[in-house]
Amino acid sequence: MKQLLLPIFIFVSLGLVSPASVAFDRTQVVDDAANVSPLLIGQNAPNTTLQTVDGAPVSFKALTLEKPTVVIFYRGGWCPYCNRQLAGLKDIEGQLDALGYQILAISPETPAQLQAQKLQEKFTVRLLSDSALDTIKGFGIAFYVDEQTTSKYKTSWDIDLNQQDTSGKAVLPAPAVFILDTKGKVKFSFVNPDFKERLSPELLLSAAKLVL
Repeated sequence: MKQLLLPIFIFVSLGLVSPASVAFDRTQVVDDAANVSPLLIGQNAPNTTLQTVDGAPVSFKALTLEKPTVVIFYRGGWCPYCNRQLAGLKDIEGQLDALGYQILAISPETPAQLQAQKLQEKFTVRLLSDSALDTIKGFGIAFYVDEQTTSKYKTSWDIDLNQQDTSGKAVLPAPAVFILDTKGKVKFSFVNPDFKERLSPELLLSAAKLVL
């Protein structure tokens, strides 16, 4: 049943393209995850700079020239839903590799935070830092976290959210999965403003096979 749903989802994604939607400035940070305007099927990924877990700068465009790429945007290593999503990739990583894909996981956390996460979790995907928020904004999935939520994360769980945006407000990505070809063009996307809802490994694998 899940495999039957996948083509329907992609068809709906294609149907979202319109002159009005293309005119949006997707790099703007919006006030709520429900209002993000992510890149659409057929649009090109931004040419931005990320950092490795060691703090070295790396070109996102150069990375995606190497292989077709599965790009996963997640909130951070502190998020249990993100950790479950990334851990679930172990079941399909071998098949994605056999298809020729690489997997990049991008969050607004700093390289130092990624280092700690790397020690705590045996992730097999490549973790990258977008603490400058350029890539998250470029994909159109950045949103401001309200002050009440930011304060609650700090006081209840000692979580410091990224606040490097010029507004001084915390910014997070709406959790998302994109599949890019070697020209950086979006072939598939899944974005859900509800951070508890994630694309299953089975559907991701089906999408990866379908767009080759």
